[in-house]
Amino acid sequence: MRILMVTPYPPLRDGIASYAQQSVAALRAQGHDVEVLSPGPSAAHHHLDLVGPRGGLALAKRVRGYDKLVVQFHPDFFYPVPSSPTQRAEVSAALAVAFRLAPRVEVVVHEIDYRHGRGASPAARAARALWRQVDVVQVHSESERQRFVEAFGVPAGRVQIVEHGAAFVPRSRADRAGARASLGIEADARLFLSIGFIQPHKGYDRAIDAFRGLPAPARLDVVGSVRVEEPQFVAYAQELEDRAQAVRGAHVHVGYVSDELFDRWIIASDVVVLPYREIWSSGVLERARLLNRPVIATRVGALEEQAAGVEGVRLVDDDAQLRQAVWEFAQAEAEPFTAAPWPSAAAGRDAIQAEVVARAAQRRGGAVGAVSAHSASAQDVAFATAPLRRVRDVHLPDPGPGRGVRPFARRVVRKLTAWQMQPVVDQLNTLTRATVESVARATDAHEERGEPRERG
Repeated sequence: MRILMVTPYPPLRDGIASYAQQSVAALRAQGHDVEVLSPGPSAAHHHLDLVGPRGGLALAKRVRGYDKLVVQFHPDFFYPVPSSPTQRAEVSAALAVAFRLAPRVEVVVHEIDYRHGRGASPAARAARALWRQVDVVQVHSESERQRFVEAFGVPAGRVQIVEHGAAFVPRSRADRAGARASLGIEADARLFLSIGFIQPHKGYDRAIDAFRGLPAPARLDVVGSVRVEEPQFVAYAQELEDRAQAVRGAHVHVGYVSDELFDRWIIASDVVVLPYREIWSSGVLERARLLNRPVIATRVGALEEQAAGVEGVRLVDDDAQLRQAVWEFAQAEAEPFTAAPWPSAAAGRDAIQAEVVARAAQRRGGAVGAVSAHSASAQDVAFATAPLRRVRDVHLPDPGPGRGVRPFARRVVRKLTAWQMQPVVDQLNTLTRATVESVARATDAHEERGEPRERG
């Protein structure tokens, strides 16, 4: 069968591009002739700007000659951002033409706004007409299937549930020891890993906060790149790095992560932590499952359905449960604390005190070093900035899990107001970080001049 797949494609750093690449490989392994059309520069066979009605009509000119059209669908690939109801109607109508001309159409829905299919507006009617042209709609959970059928009026028989990781294959041949050696991870470390594109809705700051206080050899590594160089995403990456500096054992690695390196990090880990605030379904969860690693994840989106029946996945509902899960996992993996009997009273005070220090160092994972001038200055900075660092970053409220009118209303309100509120939230967090940095610099300046400072 000759297939045209419309999708972002590597080397673009995009979760859908990676998903599509593995889908293409699976189809070719079945003997199909697959060509890829990408909305941007990539390793695809064809490239086409798909945004707007002209994109849909241009696609219509290219679908003939193929036995099947497969679309990896995200609205941002086709609809202007932001888009008016008139623009949405025009794009839907143009795509409907393309889908009607293709002999067979399958669409994998990675994200969609169900509101756009409801009601009697021209945009809603055009959206429903578009999806009626699709032979098979693929989603990753039953809840998505039900909502899609209800919103767009598509016959239930046309909407299929496809396992998110159905086409996933391992990208690294490393074993755990080799993966750790290549990444510079200690062999005896208990490695918690949060990995993926760095964006506020991924909630990696929640993982750092949950990890805070865990003794060595536990460590947390946050790994990923900023997908889009937008100010709030760049600021969030900096926030994670700043936060990790104040938490012993926490590390943030910002930069490009290849498919092989992505899997190597998972192989090296003991548990994958996915503290998402929002998500539809998670490719990281599927890769952890593929590579046989346990997962701690928040119960958002369709993760509960995705994790159903999967051994080693623990779902949590809030920050307190996340912290509890992280600590319980660390304790379950920790070697039991062993020590010699306490010295007798006859051994003297110094011997008893030495044993106290030794046991504290064993639990801590190392001895406390001598206080140098540099470390004293660092302590002064930490003391001066502590009240400000205790002020948590502001985030838009989590709509929370569940169904019904109230959870739905909260999600709708968030989507409608986020474009107004997010810049305010970003500015508040930027001001907080700037204040901490200003106080730290002032403290350092006092130290350099040798000026005394009292601690009240």
